[in-house]
Amino acid sequence: MQTDAKPRKVRCPKCGTPVEMSASSPFRPFCSERCRILDLGAWAEGSYAIPTDPPDGELEQTDGEPPGDDDAEH
Repeated sequence: MQTDAKPRKVRCPKCGTPVEMSASSPFRPFCSERCRILDLGAWAEGSYAIPTDPPDGELEQTDGEPPGDDDAEH
């Protein structure tokens, strides 16, 4: 069974350029290797992190010291 359906087009998540979702687009859903690498870099930096509240019982340290025994000798 052969179909004459055209490949679906989507927008590149990084720049918005239309991209054909087929084997002829090796970086799909991105339009280029550059957009793929830029998106990977943003992900690695944590730009896509979902902000959350700290779990109950955990307090943020504001003095730059790690949590622990304040009486311990350094």
